[in-house]
Amino acid sequence: MSVDTNPPAAPADELILDGRLFKRLAEASLTWLRTNHEIVNSLNVFPVPDGDTGTNMLLTMQSAYDEIKDMPDRNIGEVARALAHGALMGARGNSGVILSQIWRGVARAVDGAETMDGALFVKALAEARDTAYKGVVRPVEGTILTVSKDAAAAGEAALQETRNLREILARVVKAADESVQRTPELLPVLKEAGVVDSGGKGLFFILEGMLRYIQHKPLDKPIAHLQPLAALQAEQAMESAEPGQDYEVVVDFIPDGPLDLQDFYGRLEEMGTSIQVGEGDGIYRMHIHVPTEKRYEPIDYTMTLGTVTKVAIENLLAQIEEIEEREGKKLQLAAVEPGQIAAVVVSPGPGIARVFASLGAAAIIEGGQTMNPSTKDILDAIESLPTDKVIILPNNKNIILAAQSAAELTVKQVIVVPSRTVPQGLTAMLSLNPDGDLETVAEEMAEAMQEVETGEITTATRTVEIDGVQVEEGHIIGLHNGKLVVAGDDLEETTLALLKHINASEYELITLFYGADLPKSAVNRIADAVRAACPEHEVEVQEGGQPHYHFIISVE
Repeated sequence: MSVDTNPPAAPADELILDGRLFKRLAEASLTWLRTNHEIVNSLNVFPVPDGDTGTNMLLTMQSAYDEIKDMPDRNIGEVARALAHGALMGARGNSGVILSQIWRGVARAVDGAETMDGALFVKALAEARDTAYKGVVRPVEGTILTVSKDAAAAGEAALQETRNLREILARVVKAADESVQRTPELLPVLKEAGVVDSGGKGLFFILEGMLRYIQHKPLDKPIAHLQPLAALQAEQAMESAEPGQDYEVVVDFIPDGPLDLQDFYGRLEEMGTSIQVGEGDGIYRMHIHVPTEKRYEPIDYTMTLGTVTKVAIENLLAQIEEIEEREGKKLQLAAVEPGQIAAVVVSPGPGIARVFASLGAAAIIEGGQTMNPSTKDILDAIESLPTDKVIILPNNKNIILAAQSAAELTVKQVIVVPSRTVPQGLTAMLSLNPDGDLETVAEEMAEAMQEVETGEITTATRTVEIDGVQVEEGHIIGLHNGKLVVAGDDLEETTLALLKHINASEYELITLFYGADLPKSAVNRIADAVRAACPEHEVEVQEGGQPHYHFIISVE
């Protein structure tokens, strides 16, 4: 897809949107969000390297636009309906699902309309707000919901003074920006972490993309953004590389003087894509994807700015082929007969997927942190099974809404057991009875998953204090049932401290699922330390294969 990043200036008279111009604005929103989605990703409350709100919203918008990009319709009602459907099917993560509800509200407001003027635009914002709030069981202020509400209120206030859609949109974007900046005052965890709400920021970029298009401003120049260095510590190969971008280049360097970040970005944009820049303790890390013939240009350029300390060049296509080969190994999934109950589970790593398969999963969807599956991914898994009774285990709090959306889109009997972690999902699977009553089995699985405690060990991406725990960038941190509880310099010591916090001595079994990047020697050493600390407990070690997290720990 290529958007006209320097569109012709809009006429000075009243702006009226038909289906075609609405499509261009949707494309502009997508492009501007893509340009700046890493900023949204970086606004993660917890200092963990898996902020994915920007990616989820971007993929949701991409799916929405794909649904309308070839439509010739001038009827805005028809185009908006298709856009909303595409957003729903492509919705990923909680932010993506809420975004799909916002577009659903817009579609409702313009249903049957040929064009949209300022008054209808304000009505669409109000309907978007109402639909988004209704789609969340327990709405929380200081989130994307609040930004949608403030944007709608600004539209309603502007309509009292003007019916010019262009002027109304400008005021709405300004209000959305101000609303994002206020989110920390409404949600204490944001203020404590020193960030604004990521979903609200994503919605702001979507609205601002529309405004930039009609104001004849470029959409392909990112706002220069500096991430914590630890956020770029462990790059994962992409599922697919951009056409012509064959190599991933990562350069660590120490600038000779102050780094002009905007100029730095501008020069890198001439070489490639997927540009990210991180900094920590005076060391900068530059990440970029480039074509083969330009694979040394970022290195040569960076050397002119200071001292290069480390260089890594990876063949993206080779990485992708390796991933596809590894994932191509078929799992032995449970055979399900018509009328039986089938379990659809989400797994963040191949090792964990094998465990789920051994426990009777009938379908496994790859997903977890940074790779939330879409509503369509989950719906496809449901529809692929030869039974009309299905239980879904999301195994991640950010996948529950997408799972519930998928359940509402099928005629099959589907129940979402809201597992928030992998250990909860694995424990729930022990209560699966394919021949039982669907509701009874789902209730038993939900009860069973409350019997397990979940621990997670990862590396902090920034310095912050949350819940009384002081974290330094690069620290090893431990989370207990999603709450940050320990931090330290050493992986082994932090793992033992986390188990002590969980009161692992009161349980019988400790299972360590180790991540994709943790050496087996370190796994064995830490497992032995856990056994020594818990001599009366059974300690199991399993390959998890999950990214970002050194360990996912089940205590039961």
